[in-house]
Amino acid sequence: QVQLVESGGGLVQAGGSLRLSCAASGRTFSNYGMGWFRKAPGKEREFVSAITWSGGFTYYADSVKGRFTISKDNAKDTVYLQMNSLKPEDTALYYCAAGRGPFRFRANYDYWGQGTQVTVSS
Repeated sequence: QVQLVESGGGLVQAGGSLRLSCAASGRTFSNYGMGWFRKAPGKEREFVSAITWSGGFTYYADSVKGRFTISKDNAKDTVYLQMNSLKPEDTALYYCAAGRGPFRFRANYDYWGQGTQVTVSS
């Protein structure tokens, strides 16, 4: 049974930082990329960032470029999203997903986690 479990969300003031983690289990993900999406109230789920399983390529939404960094630890089957300089508009439920790409489109992801809430206060 494939599982993606997110953690690390919470409440932070604007300008602060959080690091999200996504632990993958249940199958081998060597042919999959890992992505982060987010959904704010009243908005569509949107792409945030993705990384190939080799770690050789990373992708970012324009809204987070320069502030967020995606990385992975293959030994732990875990993907991270370091979020710095957080803004109130980053407030959302953040989801981890595994897919074969293209990675900016949620339809290309086969597995999803349950999400972790990030709230940024002004």
